[in-house]
Formats: sequence, C-alpha cells, structure tokens
Amino acid sequence: MTLVDLAVRSSSSPRLDTLPVAIVGAGPIGLAAAANLVERGIEFVIYEAADQVAGSIRRWGHTRLFSPWKHVVDPVSRRLLEATGWELPSPDALPTGWELVERYLEPLAALEPIAVRIRSGVTVDAITRQGMDRTRTAHRSTTPFLLRVHGPDGVEEVTARAVIDASGTYETPNSLASSGLAPLGLADVSDRVSHALPDVLGRDRNRFAGRHTTVVGAGHSAANTLLALAELAEQEPQTRVTWLIRTANAVRVTTSDDDELIARATIGRRVDQYVAAGRIDVVDRFEITRLGRTADGVRLYGASGGEPVQYDTDVVVNATGFRPNLEMLREIRLELDEIVEAPRRLAPLIDPNVHTCGTVEPHGFAELEHPEPAFFLAGMKSYGRAPTFLLATGYEQVRSITAWIAGDLAAASDVELVLPATGVCSSSLQGSTSCLEEPA
Repeated sequence: MTLVDLAVRSSSSPRLDTLPVAIVGAGPIGLAAAANLVERGIEFVIYEAADQVAGSIRRWGHTRLFSPWKHVVDPVSRRLLEATGWELPSPDALPTGWELVERYLEPLAALEPIAVRIRSGVTVDAITRQGMDRTRTAHRSTTPFLLRVHGPDGVEEVTARAVIDASGTYETPNSLASSGLAPLGLADVSDRVSHALPDVLGRDRNRFAGRHTTVVGAGHSAANTLLALAELAEQEPQTRVTWLIRTANAVRVTTSDDDELIARATIGRRVDQYVAAGRIDVVDRFEITRLGRTADGVRLYGASGGEPVQYDTDVVVNATGFRPNLEMLREIRLELDEIVEAPRRLAPLIDPNVHTCGTVEPHGFAELEHPEPAFFLAGMKSYGRAPTFLLATGYEQVRSITAWIAGDLAAASDVELVLPATGVCSSSLQGSTSCLEEPA
C-alpha cells in the first residue's frame, strides 16, 4: 500500500471525519486554505499567534510587493469575496503589505464562515498524535492529531483530523553568523539588532535617523532596506549606510530584461547606483562570529581571508533570510531535504544551489507529503530556507492539499501554476543563483 493509498483511506476514517482541519497561521496561505475548505464544506479552525490576522505582514506592511494584485489574490478566496460585492483592486498595481491586509486579507477573514473559526492570539506550541509520540506506528494514520496551544485562556490541547502548517518563517530569521548558530554576544546587543525590513521611513525612523546602520545580507530584503536608508540619508545628512556581505563581491540582485515583475527588475540596479555613487558603503568578505557592545552601538567581530577583523556600527539590520521553526514539530514524522529543510520531493524544484531563475514547476499535495499522513507544510514554511517563494505558489499548494483532504484525488493531482516570467538572480557569486520571494 502506498503512502497516498494509506492517506486517502485515513482521510475517510469515521473517527477523524468529526474533527476539524487545523490551520496554523492566518496569513495569506492559511486564509486561502480556509477559503478552499469553506468551498468544500469541511470544518476547520485557524490558530493565529498575533492578535489580528496576517500578523507577520503587518510588521513589514510598509514594503511594496513585487507581484501585482492579479498574482497575490487566491482564486477561491476571490470567488468567496466577489459573492459579497468585493472587487479586485487594480490588477496591475503593486500593493504594499498593509494594502494587502486592509483590502484583501481583512475582508476575507471577516467572511462569516471564516471569521467564526479564527482563534487569534493563540500560539501552537507543539503538534503530535493523540496518545502517541513519533516512534509509535500502529493505527497512527487513524489517530487524531493533538495540538498544544496557548492563548488568553491558558494552555490547552485540541484535536484535528489533518494539519496545514502555514505559519511562515518571518519570525525565525537566519543567523548573522556564517556558522548558522547565533553569534556569541547577541543577547548583549539584541536591542541594537533589528529584524529584517524595518520601517525606516516611518514607524522606526527615529531608530535610524542620524545614525550609522549596517545591513547584513545579500538578498532583496537587504536591498529594500538599503534603499530606504539611502533615502533617509538624503533627509537626515548624518545618517550613514553600510552593506556588509560574506562574499568577495557585493551581490547585485540583477535581473534579466524579460522579468515580468518590473519592480523586482529594478531594485538591484538602484542599489548598484547608490553603491557606485558612494551613498552606500560596502564591507565585503566579512564572516561574523561575535557581537560586542560599545558605548554607542555594536562591534562586529569576524574573519576576512582568514584574518581577524572588526567593525563598529550603531545599528545592525539582520537581512540574512529566514528558516522554518521545526521545534514545534519534533513529534511529527517529517521527511525534509537535508540542505534547504523543505519537503524532500519539493526541494529539487526550489534548492537555490541548483535552481535556475525562472518559473517554478507546478506542485501540490504529492510533493508536500510527509511520512505523517494528513500533515502538510504549506506556503513559505514549505520552502524551508529557500528564498524562492511566491504567493501564487502557496495558493496552488493549499488548493491541492484541501482537495486531497476532501478525498478528491483527481483534483488534488491536477496541479497547475502560471507565474510571471522571472530572471531574478544574484549573479556576482560564481556558480550561485537565487530567485526572489515575496518580501515576507
């Protein structure tokens, strides 16, 4: 019996059919999963750690997406919304994160079939099987999932027939240190280290105005922040901007001329122009190992070409990317790629070490399955550490997953994905390429 056969059989178990599907995270992908389950008449509950839906997006809401409205709205969610008179904003316009929330995600979450099933301010601490740790096999596929959650009413345990973990990765950034471990001394300077995509020109302006900020990272999150800091420096002349990278050359986020996402095609060129004009300084070949506190800021200790180096700054922005939180899944049987920590069958499609810039192959439940029947990672979390995610990809993932949960194997297997042509590469590193995710 194959895993698919076993999973389909378990999905129709009378013991499980009375239980809801648990969705972890009320961001775009979690809400799209909810919309698909509404359309199929399947009960569900959404657990969102923030007090409002799309908690992570609200933190970088000032940032404008590279994808236009026509690519960031889930088709099934759109159908549900349009039935209430909602209209898609200008299809070719680029929304900010806040606009995505206010004009799409909040109206979607307010739909009665979804709103009554959202539990906000509730964090999922762990997921397992009821009465089973990961070592027990007998009757596993017909045993309910058990989620330990905590919220305003304290800690409780709830059961579910299936789990879609769409909790994202924004809350778990990669390390500033090249080793992947937290650099020594981080706890002593945590108040001087910013998360990725701070609101430099708005909410966080006072933190950066007139100060020396060093942005660590070579992707588009770093590029967005560098551009905002360069603009701030025009308004506040004492503001200094440094770009610190681990490689021998500044990684330019260059783009082929046929990239259909125009904003994505230009961001790297703008950073290059600022570097050439001396408005952004570059410190290259710097491998951070330790952080130390100075009277006014942070001292970065590291190595360059095998020699010890150090660098002083006022504020550090960690724009090194993100990784999935897997601690909550210790009792779940996962099958993850050893490099990018994505589902093993999905990883070859997205591995930044081998993935050439271009469209992502269509994929659905089959590529997202684990040895744990009826458990799925979806959205950005399913991509592990690969910085290649687009919202349209996640919408097709949950459409396929929910069809599988409904027992509609034909629809679950019939996956289609049309993405804008991409040519987004980091080409200054010989032999290295990477594609671009939404700035989440």
